[in-house]
Formats: sequence, C-alpha cells, structure tokens
Amino acid sequence: MKISHIEHVGIAVSSLDDAIPFYEKTFGLKCYAIEEVPDQKVRTAFFKVGATKIELLEGTSDDSPITRFIEKRGEGVNHIAFAVEDGVGNALNEADKKGIRTIDKEPRTGAEGLRIAFLHPKSTHGVLTELCENPKITK
Repeated sequence: MKISHIEHVGIAVSSLDDAIPFYEKTFGLKCYAIEEVPDQKVRTAFFKVGATKIELLEGTSDDSPITRFIEKRGEGVNHIAFAVEDGVGNALNEADKKGIRTIDKEPRTGAEGLRIAFLHPKSTHGVLTELCENPKITK
C-alpha cells in the first residue's frame, strides 16, 4: 500500500464542548467542522494543522468504542490515520495478504465522507491504525 501522508490523529475526549475551546485557546487552532457519525457512535471535531488534521472524538453512547476507550485508558490519542493512494479496499486486501489483522473487512464511510477501514492494534504494534482514501485520488 502506498501511504501519501498522515491524514489525521484521533484523540478521544470526554466532551467536545470542553476540548474544542482548549485547542482553540491553547494552540490557536480553529475547529472547522463538527460532525456526528451515528453508525460509529461518535461525534467528531476537526482542526487543521498544516497538511494534517487533529480529530477529537466524543462517544455518543455507553457502548461507543470511544466511551469504552476512555473508560479503560482515559482521554488521549486513540488512533493514527494514514491516507492511502491505492484505495482503501486495495490496502485492506494487501494488509490481509500480509497477515495483518483488520477490524473492517470492507471500507466504510467515516467522518468527512472519507472511505475508511481500521487495522487491529494487535497487528500494528499496539497502535489502532485507520486507512483513509486520499480524497485527491479517485479510484
């Protein structure tokens, strides 16, 4: 798979209402989008930092993966997302052939309408890894 860049770093937070002002006041960043992704049981907020984004994630239910993450580990870095140039489906197939455990068997739609899929942290040295279709690539 060909990685073009770090698409974003996902940070789990208990409250977007508390975290957004912190990032804006402390770092001078501007939240440019807030979005709910119902099938992932999450609300997201995005900040642009150069060519990379910071994605804040707040769980929307008790059984949200983000809520469970915070219960186990507390707030903090949840995942790193790489933009892939050869399509998320192709990247998943390549990961599978290399014996990498995947969470998603097929790409799905994530925040900002990107096609995404996750690799399991047990196969990626403990890092939940998201693959995102590079929006500049149309395959």
